[in-house]
Amino acid sequence: MTQAAEAVDLRGGPVPDILDRSVERYTARRALTFLGRAWTYGELGALVDRVAAGLQAQGVGKGTKVGLCLPNTPYSVIFFFAVMKAGGTVVNFNPLYVEREIAGQIADSGVAMMVVPDLKMIHGKVLAASQGTSVKRIVMCPLSGVLPAMKGMMYTLLRRAEQARVKAGDGLHIFFRELLAGPARPTPVVIDPARDIALLQYTGGTTGIPKGAMLTHDNVGTNTRQVILHADCERMGVKGVVGLLPLFHVFAMQTVMLIPLALGAVIHLMPRFERGRLIDLIERERPTMLPGVPTLYTALNAAPEIAGRDLSSLTLSICGGAPLPHEVRTTFEALTGCKLVEGYGLSEASPVVTAGQPLGVVKPDSVGTPLPGTVIEIRDLEDPHRILGPGQKGEVTVRGPQVMAGYYNRPRETADAFIDGALRTGDVGYLDGDGYLFLLDRIKDVIISGGFNVYPRTIEEALYRHPAVAEAVAIGVPDSYRGEAPKAFVTLREGASASPEELLAFLEGEVSKVEMPKAVEIRSNLPKSLVGKLSKKELVEEEKAKTGS
Repeated sequence: MTQAAEAVDLRGGPVPDILDRSVERYTARRALTFLGRAWTYGELGALVDRVAAGLQAQGVGKGTKVGLCLPNTPYSVIFFFAVMKAGGTVVNFNPLYVEREIAGQIADSGVAMMVVPDLKMIHGKVLAASQGTSVKRIVMCPLSGVLPAMKGMMYTLLRRAEQARVKAGDGLHIFFRELLAGPARPTPVVIDPARDIALLQYTGGTTGIPKGAMLTHDNVGTNTRQVILHADCERMGVKGVVGLLPLFHVFAMQTVMLIPLALGAVIHLMPRFERGRLIDLIERERPTMLPGVPTLYTALNAAPEIAGRDLSSLTLSICGGAPLPHEVRTTFEALTGCKLVEGYGLSEASPVVTAGQPLGVVKPDSVGTPLPGTVIEIRDLEDPHRILGPGQKGEVTVRGPQVMAGYYNRPRETADAFIDGALRTGDVGYLDGDGYLFLLDRIKDVIISGGFNVYPRTIEEALYRHPAVAEAVAIGVPDSYRGEAPKAFVTLREGASASPEELLAFLEGEVSKVEMPKAVEIRSNLPKSLVGKLSKKELVEEEKAKTGS
């Protein structure tokens, strides 16, 4: 079954145009805040232009790849647009990666320049990983330079041990202030939105091997417009957005940065998640949108300090990155009065493919309907050339203007990522008769138990319905009789109690016999990925080590 594409003009155009349009329309309006300091659209636009000109003076031009290895700071926004204005391609690096991972991505992408903060823990890894590679310049960005004056002074004086020290004129490093010393505007670069690569977004994909998804300017800009239209962002009154998700992640790139800037909204950047500070920020700044992952909303739902706090400014929250349990969504909406919708996507699709519509029907456990111009096809797992009908389970595949141009320098992997021209997601799901997409699991996470397909998400959703459960993960473990059997891991809500036996007894009325876990293990915490979503990989490795398999 396919979902008919809507006849809407979705052309993205050059990505820097998103900012430039808002700079022209909303010059005096706040665009960005960070730890007590603010920038207007006019100030942000001027900074981007100066940095773009400075980058061109350092040799950045059409197609030059520039790596951004930055935590959430204003530098992340400035360099994202400045690199593209200079004609270059942004390559996002996770600043929490170890040296080996950074070196591998440098080698694969061929970046000519790396942009880092003056934090020793990040700069040191990048410096070591850059030796003998394509990297010709490392741009140092002082954190004191984006803090209010007093905070910047205190940071410089009291946190010297954390700051990287390099010598000027060493032929490798260049300081942020040097990029500002030249012309106020860059030399204009002609961008072909349909062909020029705006961003190399690295993803493990279904194989676990990091690959650079080539996202064109049209891919990225179109997805921004698709989400704004689909989620009714203007009618939902998106005026301010909490920037908690890391901007090196493609979901945050759209929901925290591009969508707010396209709407002329203000981004309230936070360098890390601290529950109390987040609640304080919402009360003080009155943002209207809180993009997040399920663990964020789970943490807020369980926060004792949320009682009596005014979070009524929030009107829309978009959740992505992992399945959103129905109980987490309804609890958050009851606490805040904010509409929480789930989106679904992948790096190869810039990233959003489907989403709930806050002013439409939100079906429990659905990731919503396709964005405008997007076609979802469910394909038979055994014969992927066969498209299935409503209610039939198979691999989710995608067509749309947001789908990548391919993987960088990987023609074979690019060919494998498509079937009959549609992007293969590696996810199992189905469309209902109304075109709503329901995800069951990753193909690789499906548990084959006694010949039956068992979907971990079914077990996890059931566990979330128990009042004591805060978080839940289910994986497949070796079983002498069934070959593989489910096992569940949970954390409990603060102040709640439950035993594994109690949880198993609860599940007897919630899942079928074949879906029943062979065990439930209660833990104080569960492993999470770098963007905060629950991770199964570590648990699978633990279980393998126990059995020696």
